Amino acid sequence: MEKPNSYSPFDFIIFGATGDLTTRKLLPALYYRFLDNQLPGNTRIIGTARSPLSDEDFRNRARDGLNQFIREEDRTPEKIEDFVKHIYYVSLDGADPNGKWADIEKLLNSDQANAIRIFYFATAPRLYGDICDNLSNHKLLTKTTRVVLEKPIGTSLETAEEINSRVGKHLPENHIFRIDHYLGKETVQNILALRFANPVFERLWNSDSIDYVEITAAETVGVGNRGGYYDGAGALRDMVQNHLLQVLCMVAMDPPISLNADDLRNEKLKVLRSLKPMTDEMIQTDTVRGQYTANTVDGEAVPSYLEELQKDKSNTETFVAIKAQINTSRWTGVPFYLRTGKRLAEKTSEIVIQFKKSAWSLFPTASEPNRLHIRIQPDEGVSLSMQVKDPSKSHTSLRSTSIDIAFSPAFHIRYPDSYEGLIMDAVRGDPLLFIRRDEVDAAWKWIEPILDGWAREIIPMSQYKAGTWGPQESEQLLARDGHVWHENIT
Repeated sequence: MEKPNSYSPFDFIIFGATGDLTTRKLLPALYYRFLDNQLPGNTRIIGTARSPLSDEDFRNRARDGLNQFIREEDRTPEKIEDFVKHIYYVSLDGADPNGKWADIEKLLNSDQANAIRIFYFATAPRLYGDICDNLSNHKLLTKTTRVVLEKPIGTSLETAEEINSRVGKHLPENHIFRIDHYLGKETVQNILALRFANPVFERLWNSDSIDYVEITAAETVGVGNRGGYYDGAGALRDMVQNHLLQVLCMVAMDPPISLNADDLRNEKLKVLRSLKPMTDEMIQTDTVRGQYTANTVDGEAVPSYLEELQKDKSNTETFVAIKAQINTSRWTGVPFYLRTGKRLAEKTSEIVIQFKKSAWSLFPTASEPNRLHIRIQPDEGVSLSMQVKDPSKSHTSLRSTSIDIAFSPAFHIRYPDSYEGLIMDAVRGDPLLFIRRDEVDAAWKWIEPILDGWAREIIPMSQYKAGTWGPQESEQLLARDGHVWHENIT
């Protein structure tokens, strides 16, 4: 879908503006939109946090962050200076009703009072309701106000419902933008085009042709300075409940009747509601949880999770593998293997569609089944493995090769970060790539039995060495069905 280059005037207000997300993602994303002339000249980016900073203090933080997180070829002192002129700062605790609200009221209710207001909540989710209460009480919510809520929406179904109810008390659903940056990734969006614009794939996109599906989000880093947050969340809440389930929905949904936001989200919701509920027996056989231990990786000593936390014990998983099943006519009998973890062998996010073997082969040597590999990051692209005649051998010999498309070189462009498009979609008021409230509820309803089962220790915590692909139990999860993770296919 084309993105317009002209936008109405807007103010972009960030709660929690001194945090890592603002420095690493939000300001760089807005800078790139500035370079593409998508920020009107009177755009204001207003950071708010409890730290007592001046405008210039915050601008200096922005300069430092841009110099660190923007590609060298895209940054010049002149462009950065032009951009930071749009940046302001207000010292404010957004959750405190008695905070310095007069300062932000004065700024917002100036001569740009009619501008679109985007309030971006880069804070702990438990503060979302308080911030919305205060915005309402101070009459800062206008007819063109939108709020962007970072994941996770709660830590359980109950807390998610509470957050959504408190925010929804002040804003209609179409003004609430629950962001999942995976949906902003070009390759995830490209799943729609790959499937529905190419009949050759959509006609094979079912249990008749597909053996199983893998969805992986792997990181090589540990918890770092997020240890406090992460130990209270874990990989299941942090990655599976939102990112991986949203990717699963894009892979598994039926064609929407249009690219209207609600038509698309209706189909995603059907997938979430069709996931086979996880019983205790299924949790024992179809889930794996693990925690990384110390190892030497590329000649360097890597600490264990517990060493990074400086704790003796933790029941928090840093690795998850789940066999999910979808109870629809399209997908009955096709397992979806979800996998995510920290300190794994490679940094990658990918989808692998493993097609079924041919029932009969003309060739005496067994031919390998086709495999569609969708690379979400870091090397966005698609490859299709196929069998061809081996030119170095007889006419009956086959070899496997791939048709490969690497998107960035193919289109000769810089692939934008996912936050760039999502921020501007919020400015335009387009909710297509954001998550609706009932999707959040449905995802938590499927996840909660797993969380409960793990809390009751119905499966043990497995261990895996840093720098590997996770616990042995992860490989056994697939082996029971006669399957293997794609990196183990020779």
